[in-house]
Amino acid sequence: MKVPILPGITEQTITTKRLTTRVLFAGPEDGIPVLFIHGNFSSATWWEETMVELPSQFRAIAPDQRGFGGADPAVKVDATRGLRDFIDDAVALMDHLGYDRFHLAGNSLGGVIAWWMMADASDRLLSVTLPGAGSPFGFGGTKDAHGTATNDDFAGSGGGLLNPVLIQGLLDGDRTADNPFSPRTVLRLLVWGPPYIPAREDDLLEAMFQVHIGDKDLPGDKEPSPNWPYVKPGKWGATNAMSPKYAGNLADRILAAERKVKVLWIYGADDVAVSNSAASDPGTWGPTGRLPGFPGSDVYPPQPMMEQIRTLLDAYAKRGGSYKEIAIDGSGHVPFITHQDEFNRVFPVSYTHLTLPTIHL
Repeated sequence: MKVPILPGITEQTITTKRLTTRVLFAGPEDGIPVLFIHGNFSSATWWEETMVELPSQFRAIAPDQRGFGGADPAVKVDATRGLRDFIDDAVALMDHLGYDRFHLAGNSLGGVIAWWMMADASDRLLSVTLPGAGSPFGFGGTKDAHGTATNDDFAGSGGGLLNPVLIQGLLDGDRTADNPFSPRTVLRLLVWGPPYIPAREDDLLEAMFQVHIGDKDLPGDKEPSPNWPYVKPGKWGATNAMSPKYAGNLADRILAAERKVKVLWIYGADDVAVSNSAASDPGTWGPTGRLPGFPGSDVYPPQPMMEQIRTLLDAYAKRGGSYKEIAIDGSGHVPFITHQDEFNRVFPVSYTHLTLPTIHL
């Protein structure tokens, strides 16, 4: 099923030297470019409301990333490269469109991709906005603010622990809210955050159903581990690519980048997808006994994602960058969808912000 687009949005199928995919646009062709990178289980569709509300001097650009939506299904994510496939795709797209430098916004997985771009493509960036961004150390398998591995094989990160009921629901096209792990229920509980239900929920859900499913897509492959929770990252797909196993010295590369840009870190104060005790983190649900053999929270604590982000941004500011932290009260994982007015008040002007303390909206 084709997902409808909002008035003011245009779509094109674009072929770069790396990928053929669907790309959404808004604003004048000669406007200042803003590249929007979507998260896991989603597509460019999720950015549409933000794109059409940008001031008239900006050109909004939002691609479906490889493994999602209208991207060529034959092109896979090589997780052993970390998130470099996504970085190279984004740079190739902006080269194709003729943009040397651009503003960047990334949510969730897209936020982790933004961290990688700050490290490896900083010369292309004008600013970075991180709404509901994932940790620079990825998801799972780390235990402190500096990203120290919980186990030497990074057990508990990667695609092996994605809920199989959710994956089956995507394959079956389950659009109901009849069980706690149906795609719609997961969106309502973990992404929108109660009590919010977006007016375009059906369209956003439809975009979720266009995620590419398989051992080389989502959830990706997995390998057994002797360490709890007994799975470690595989080599394919976006979720494996987010494992800290493949991040290497990402934090050091971000801090060493010659070009430092202004960063807006904006998040929902009630986000349960990215937090210091994320709902799907093995360290959070380990004490519940859902998976036998939990070694205890002293061995496998929840990943302190927010502290990891804040610690890195503090260090980034000391190295010549700057950042502003804004928490939107009552919002979950996607404040640009559920709290559009609050988000849009601060997002476009973030391009001229200075370092400020946390602000609650």
